[in-house]
Amino acid sequence: MSTPLLKLFEAAITQAWNAIVITDADIAVGCRVQFANPAFTAMTGYSLDELRGHSLRILQGPDTDPALIDELRICLKEARLFEGTATNYRKDGSSYTVRWSISPVRDDSGLVTNFVSVQQDISDYEQAEQTNRLLARALDATSDPVMLTDAKARIIFANAAFAKSTGYTVDEIQGSTPAMFKSGKHDEAFYAAMRRSLASGQNFRATFINRRRDGSLYHAEQSISPIFGEKGRISHYVSVSKDITKRVEREQALLRAATKDKLTGLHNRHHGEQLLAERYRTARTLQRPLTLVMCDIDHFKRINDEFGHPTGDRVLAEVADMLRQAVRSRDAVIRWGGEEFMIVLDECSQTDTVDLAKRILDRVNAHEDGEVPALTLSLGLATLAPDEAIDELIARADSALYDAKRAGRNRLSIAA
Repeated sequence: MSTPLLKLFEAAITQAWNAIVITDADIAVGCRVQFANPAFTAMTGYSLDELRGHSLRILQGPDTDPALIDELRICLKEARLFEGTATNYRKDGSSYTVRWSISPVRDDSGLVTNFVSVQQDISDYEQAEQTNRLLARALDATSDPVMLTDAKARIIFANAAFAKSTGYTVDEIQGSTPAMFKSGKHDEAFYAAMRRSLASGQNFRATFINRRRDGSLYHAEQSISPIFGEKGRISHYVSVSKDITKRVEREQALLRAATKDKLTGLHNRHHGEQLLAERYRTARTLQRPLTLVMCDIDHFKRINDEFGHPTGDRVLAEVADMLRQAVRSRDAVIRWGGEEFMIVLDECSQTDTVDLAKRILDRVNAHEDGEVPALTLSLGLATLAPDEAIDELIARADSALYDAKRAGRNRLSIAA
């Protein structure tokens, strides 16, 4: 190699960011240093004069792995590339973690004349990795589900509690996006509000209804926070949640107990009166029609007396189900008391209400109970009149019901 070219190589090595050291190939004495660039001397704390002629064993210490050094010696003897990570020691006695590669250099005849080692101090990286591992273990130990995503919402970490709450394994979760947990119970406005909040650098807190791996739903009280990188841009998102499914189920059970009739599942009388008052106010304010249909099971006392109360309860539940199926989803069916029901229909003309009542009568007449030979209803219908109070409307519907009873039952009577 020409002298100018050698000078070019020396200049390149001298200016390299990575630490580079060149030794001879005398393995018996430990391969003595011939050249080290400034990056290497800065990393070790030794000057080139202090290193030249010495083996790099001077960098080894108590925490240097003997097995790794044995592997290194074998590679040198066999003139093979060596790569590894070890703990070395600087001149001042402080330790550092180094990642190195050592390559043999051969002359024209193929004889190994030198070894070139390129090294990198990865102490900061190792410390960061150790810190990350400690944080990961700490997060795994917490009972709160925790998830971390990158800026594109790809999941890069999920703790054990998060995996348990979703039914997925950590490996199944990582690399996916939170969309895998969508239940379809939230509209686009919900997610748009979340995106706006996070994009503005604000936390987003809400109760999410998510879907587990097995398809079941769960409720999570979730807080999502944006994490900003060095340039002030969002680099990650962290989500901390709490599974509140049991609490929601208890609240829903309490709500059902407070608003639903236990036997039929219809609105109970107390809640029904509140609902009727709301519909009445809306009808008055918006000048919409409001119609009540009072329903009573004919000869219900006879059913209880002849077939027993369990049969009577079953008949009540069956009639309630027929009424619920007959009306629109917006309409309300209330168990008004005993064997009496009230149907509240808003924005429904009297003609349509009469047709509905007749369909109900036909459906009940066609119902085959298997135990009770004949099942019929009597119905009373009243539509809200101008300036009529709600109590007056109920009284007219109730009066129409008794007119149907007096007229022979199994019929509809319309209030005057």
